Amino acid sequence: MRIVIVGAGFTGIQLAKLLINEKNQVTLIDNDEVTIRHASNQLDCSVMCADGNNLETLEEVGIAKADALVCVTASDEVNMITCSLVDAVYPDILKIARVRNYAYYFNTTEAVKNHVNNFGTKRRPLYGINYMIHPDVEAAEAIVQAVENGAVGNVISFDNTDLVIARIAVTAGSVFDGTSLKELRSKSETQFLVAYIEKDGITSLPSGDSIIEAGNTLGVLISKNDIPDVIQLCGSVQKELKRVALIGAGRIGTIIAEKLLQQKQKTRLFSRVKAKKDFDLVIVDSNEELAKNASDKFPETRVMCADASDETFLNEENITSFDLAICTTHNHELNMVLAAYLESLGVKQSISLVSSAAFATIAEKLGVDVSIPLRDCVVDSIMSHLRGKAVKEIHTVTTGELEIVECEVTSNSKVSEKSLKEISDSGTFLVLLIRKAGIDEYTIPNGDTQVFAGDHVVLITKAENSKKVLSFFAGN
Repeated sequence: MRIVIVGAGFTGIQLAKLLINEKNQVTLIDNDEVTIRHASNQLDCSVMCADGNNLETLEEVGIAKADALVCVTASDEVNMITCSLVDAVYPDILKIARVRNYAYYFNTTEAVKNHVNNFGTKRRPLYGINYMIHPDVEAAEAIVQAVENGAVGNVISFDNTDLVIARIAVTAGSVFDGTSLKELRSKSETQFLVAYIEKDGITSLPSGDSIIEAGNTLGVLISKNDIPDVIQLCGSVQKELKRVALIGAGRIGTIIAEKLLQQKQKTRLFSRVKAKKDFDLVIVDSNEELAKNASDKFPETRVMCADASDETFLNEENITSFDLAICTTHNHELNMVLAAYLESLGVKQSISLVSSAAFATIAEKLGVDVSIPLRDCVVDSIMSHLRGKAVKEIHTVTTGELEIVECEVTSNSKVSEKSLKEISDSGTFLVLLIRKAGIDEYTIPNGDTQVFAGDHVVLITKAENSKKVLSFFAGN
């Protein structure tokens, strides 16, 4: 593919690295000389110091022959205008924009409804953007999902199934400690599959002979209802989450509170982690305006304007005895330090919003239970849209060595009408789930399961082999 990226910040560079590794032809544009010089030293692709929202500039770098345009500058308006400009001249190019302003999404939702009702579905996309990526929404949904599953670790869920991939640490002396994967079945009646193993900072695909050791972290494919059982086998106990402190009432904190309270009202919140109806959410922010806005928006919730790092305040309000602290301030470094600090004072579990996967690793070493990397959520979402219509979603595992991909098997796929044991490639990919054409639910396959065009599969693969494996399943 030929892809033009406007914006050479962290997201633009990370995106370019992934695309270059997959042998795509990438051009990166930014109007800051220092930023573009930094990018040129890291990337083996064309770079240009210029305004990306200029059509002449875009045509100079070959936008007419490009397959996709991705706009990830610091300005929502620049991203949107650039996509709109290109759409007016080159409507067939796929256009993706990162847009942080939450208001655009509400306006877009209503506009789409009116657009479809009045004109049908064959009109141009609103703003000329095929996909709008909202970082705050992506991160908030990941945090809410982690909370729903007991804050045991990062959890990846899939549509049409209660199966998830939960990230669980193995402790010394546990049932799993010192056991090979092929012996695990005899240790428990619970049905699960180990999708990956993290050891000494390296994430890899397992084999039957892989030995699980204390200090390892496992990616376990399992039913949400069975997560407590596997946590116990790994040497821990899933705790009830009755009292939750949300630190940070900014955009992300507000979205999280909204989603949690909506689920509470529907009596579904924490249903799988045995929480009671007396679930209590407290919101804390040191900014008076943000605290007031949160108090007005959530009148039935206790909102306090205070410094969450003030031990006197924490003790007076009994925050130190809470079951979970979610740190989502705009200061990502403060989030992970504050989460670790709160746990040291007695808070049982913590979730921290961090900037990237590298900081997530640091947060884990500090003792934070779950870290959600904001920028990586955005990159994953963009990559899902760039991989083609057959690819539904992509999830980066830990620091990016592995990817979990949901895709549809096409008619020109090389795996169609073959069994999984015929196409297996140990160490390269592992098929985790399959949803047969015409069936609503995913199931865990075995070696005799046959794959046909129209089936949906969820597989895990090394990131460096991702494009090759996808072409294997989804065709060209």
